[in-house]
Formats: sequence, C-alpha cells, structure tokens
Amino acid sequence: MIRLENVRVYYPGGVGLDQVTLEIPDGQILAVLGENGMGKSTFLKAIMGLLPLDQGSITRDGRPVTAQYEDFSFITSEGSIFPAFTAREYGTYLAAFFPRFSGQRYEKLLHFFGVDPEKKLSASSTGERAKVEVSAGFSKGAKVIVMDEPFLGKDMFTRRDFIKLMVTALHEGETLLITTHLIEEIEQVVDRAVILKYGRVRADIMLDELHEEGKTLAGAMMEYAGYDAARWRDLWQNER
Repeated sequence: MIRLENVRVYYPGGVGLDQVTLEIPDGQILAVLGENGMGKSTFLKAIMGLLPLDQGSITRDGRPVTAQYEDFSFITSEGSIFPAFTAREYGTYLAAFFPRFSGQRYEKLLHFFGVDPEKKLSASSTGERAKVEVSAGFSKGAKVIVMDEPFLGKDMFTRRDFIKLMVTALHEGETLLITTHLIEEIEQVVDRAVILKYGRVRADIMLDELHEEGKTLAGAMMEYAGYDAARWRDLWQNER
C-alpha cells in the first residue's frame, strides 16, 4: 500500500499539494484527475520521490518511496529515451540498470505496438517514441507504474492500444496511477478516481459505486470542478 500523510508541496507563488492524505492499495488502478494546474503532475512526481516534500510523508509498505525506486516506473509524455539508440539498444541499456527488466516482455510489447526494434529513435515519430516509452515502462518489473498524460498527442488507435495494454499487461498486485484529460477513454478500466482542486483532494470516487448511482466520471469531474456547462450562453446574451 502507498500512503500519503498530510503531504504539502509548495511552489513559488502557489501550492502544488496541500494536506493530501490518501491510501492506495496494491493492485488498484487509480486515475488522478483535475483541471490544468490543480496538482496532478505534482501528485505523481511526489509519489515517485522526484520532488522534495515541504510537509508530510509518502511511504509504500511503511518505507519511504525514495528508498525503493526499483519498484516504481514513471511513464511521461515528456519522454526519457535516448535518440541515438534503436529501440532494441534502449532495451539493452535499461536491462543494465533495472535488475528485473524483462527483455522478452519489452520485445513482445514493441511487436504489439508495431515498433521496428532496429529503427533509430531519432528517426522515429513522436507516437513511435511514446510506444517505446510505454513498452519500457511496463517491462521494468516495477510494482507501481505511474503514467503522467501518456495519451497526450497520440492518435485514436494508439490510445486504444495503450488502454488495452493497461488492462492486460498488469500482473497481480501491480498498482497503476494515471493522470489524463481523456476521462471517457479510461472510465471503464480504472477502479478509482481522485479529483484534485488547488492541490487538495476534492473527491475520492470508487467507479463501481459511481456507476451504480447511474453517474459518469465525466459528470462527476464537472460537478466537483465546479464547471457550469451552460455558461457559454451568457457570452452571446447581449447580442440577441
């Protein structure tokens, strides 16, 4: 279990996270949602141990996350691959640094995504590099997979492939955290959603319970974000 206890992260001129206390059980697929600038990426980076905390603690099974990087995999739209490598060479590089890295799984995922393993990453498209990034992230043998806007800029078919991967590639007990604006596309695969607003947890939703109430995740997002679906009408009121 990952536990955040009264976590605060301050930025110059604002707060990234404010008094966040949350437990994330092993094996859960958690969506971290919110409008831009509400703390989603900060939340994920804090869990990865990539940001210093101004207050509170983040642990997994009682140990600081910074003491168990080998159990975490971070997949981001920003990417971390080396352009001079081919996809296969990148896998060889990762195998040298991650003892549990599975070359067999990596090659299988590259094949699933239709990636040429001998093509230089510098000559690959943004979508192809993203597929390599995701293939690597799911092959490191991590217990916790963190995905920050993995669908950003991807075409419809690539997004569908990513979602298939999320559903089928997780081993028992692996935890997946994902932040995305494409709420409708992930609604049927996540177990739980946390909605952030100004760095605080505004809502903590179990999807099964939400659906039993006849509601959608997009609707809950609009409700808790305070979005007025009819506000556009006021824009043209004085012109009629």
